[in-house]
Amino acid sequence: MGKRKTFTGTVISDKMQKTVTVRVATLKKHPKYQKVIKHYSKYKVHDEKSIAKAGDVVRIEETRPVSKDKHFRVIEVVKKAAIPHVALKEEAL
Repeated sequence: MGKRKTFTGTVISDKMQKTVTVRVATLKKHPKYQKVIKHYSKYKVHDEKSIAKAGDVVRIEETRPVSKDKHFRVIEVVKKAAIPHVALKEEAL
């Protein structure tokens, strides 16, 4: 059996019930030019107790499919947002 994937990312939306959208950054090397590039992915994550708010840094783990789009769940809040309840724009991140 394989291990479950775990990522650390920033919550960019908490407007849904029991669901948050998390933005995860990974570093990838360009195949031709060998420059390291940041690549971003967005995941819909199950948050049963609604503990994560916009701007928080959270650790997420892969799980069985909870719905059509949700395949991850919140493990813990690593760091709370400096200014709580501030809407983050995706373009600003």
